[in-house]
Order: sequence, then structure tokens, then C-alpha cells
Amino acid sequence: MGSSRLIRRNRNESVDRWPRLAMAVLASIGAVDTGLITLKRWQVVPDLACPVTGDGCDIVLNSPWATVLGQPLALFGFLAYATVLALAVAPLVTPKQSRWQVNRGTWPLLIPLCLAMAVFSLSLVGLMVVVIQAFCFFCLLSAILSVLLFFIALLGHRWDDVGAQVFRALIVALVVAVASFAWIQASDPSRQAANPDGKRPPAITTPSSEAQIALAEHLTAGGAVIYTAWWCPACRTQKELFGKEAAKELAIVECARDGYNAEPQRCEAKEIQSYPTWEIDGALLTPGIKNPEELADLSGYTGERLFPTLPSQPSTSSSSSR
Repeated sequence: MGSSRLIRRNRNESVDRWPRLAMAVLASIGAVDTGLITLKRWQVVPDLACPVTGDGCDIVLNSPWATVLGQPLALFGFLAYATVLALAVAPLVTPKQSRWQVNRGTWPLLIPLCLAMAVFSLSLVGLMVVVIQAFCFFCLLSAILSVLLFFIALLGHRWDDVGAQVFRALIVALVVAVASFAWIQASDPSRQAANPDGKRPPAITTPSSEAQIALAEHLTAGGAVIYTAWWCPACRTQKELFGKEAAKELAIVECARDGYNAEPQRCEAKEIQSYPTWEIDGALLTPGIKNPEELADLSGYTGERLFPTLPSQPSTSSSSSR
């Protein structure tokens, strides 16, 4: 009897070392994954090479669902993974005398958090496949990591009442699934009410050179159009590459229904899903920011070229005329 009680006590006071280490590794990978996406959206790092699908990542990460409260959705994923990492390693770095209490206290937090992440990530995968119809490797990786984290959180600890944990998990899954569906619907540009006054994008402050203005006029004269949304950070970066004066010469179509002078019908007719998207000579380019040099090549611009380039990318500008 005494021996069985001692064994039970040792189990209760263990810190589930290996499951926690596994969760720490997975959460670290997830933090790097979402952190890189966030830095890319902030234009801190250059474009990320999307394995397998090429342009799929740009299409997904520039879609209306990639931004929440003006910040990249990936930022909130990074914070979630960082929280999981902190909870997973907490008992491992806690003084020995209180280690088992921290272990018992953090497992009930890990299960709902990891499950919420898994359900939301799977909702995003469904959105990616059904609505956006593009494949993002980094997004799928995050979904796989969050699902693995949930199963480790559920199975990596000896629970006193497994049934209660499963019941709570079902409640969390239902709530997050409903909330995810509601958010996806609310963020769908085609469902947003048109606003005659409209929200305006941030002002462009960079001054334009003569070459930038000439390129903008050339693009517009040739029928080139850029489809944007007022809330889109990448759209602002694209306009900043032209500068304040040149951006006014561009043919800009506002796709967000609540944006100023919105033309959502034009965007829907072209099946625009991500911003910014350029249309040159009647052909839609891959969504994303384009260097003026690239736009000049695609549109047959022959004037002077003295253009800025994206941060962290090598300059391809030239002062010669073609």
C-alpha cells in the first residue's frame, strides 16, 4: 500500500519532461515560422521562398484575411506559440521545490490554448483551399504544428479525469470554430457593406523623382491598373516605391467595400483575392509588391530609370535610358 502511494506521488510530482521538451521544440518552430511571416509583412526581411507552390504564399499572405486590427495575422500566431513555449518550459526552469505545482498548473492552460490554435489553423487551411484557392506552405506548417501540440498536451500528462478534459476540449473547439467562421465571413470583402464616404489609405510621404512620375504616367496611359485595399500594408509600401506625386498618377482601384471610392465590383469581376495586384496589358500579375524596375520591363517603359527597390533586396535600378 505504501509503495503504491509513493509511486502515485512520484507520478503526480513529475514534470512530464519529455512531452514538455517536445512541445518546446514544436512551439519554437512555430514561433520562427510565424515570426518570419510577420517580418515579411512588415517588410523587414525580403520575400520568403515558398516551397512547392511558388507564388501561393504571396497570394495567401496578401489576402484580406492576412491582416487583423491593422497587424499581420501571423503576429498573433507568433504570440500564441511564444505563450505555449513559455508554459511548456516553465516547470523545467522553476526551482525544484515548486516544480511539480507549476507542472500541474500549466497543463490545464496548454490544452485549451493548443486546441484553439489547432482549430483556428485548420479553419485557415479550409479558407486557403476553398476561398483563396492558393496553397501556403508556411500556413500549412503552422496548422500541423498546432495539431501536434494539442495531442501532446492531451496525451503527455497523466490526467486524473480524462473525460473532463475531453469535454472541455469539445467546448473550446466548438467556440473557436464558430468564432473562426464568423471572423472569416466578416473579413470577406464581398460581404462588407459599401461606404460612400469610405476609409482612406495612409498618406504617402515619400517624394517622387521625375523617373517615378514618368513611369506612373506611362503605366496609366497603357491601361495598367493596381488593385488595392485601404488597410493593406503591402499596398502602402507599393505606393511608397512610387512616391507621393507619382502615386497620384497611378490608376488605383479600391477593392475594400468600406474604402474611399471603392469599386468592389471591378475587383470581384477580376477575381482579385490578394493585394496589391497589378494588371498590365490585360493580364493580372502575381499578387504582391513589385519593384518599379520590374513594372517598367513588363510595360515596355523606355524612359529614364532611377527607381528605389524593396528593402533588403539588391538594387536593379539604372540611370540609363532604353
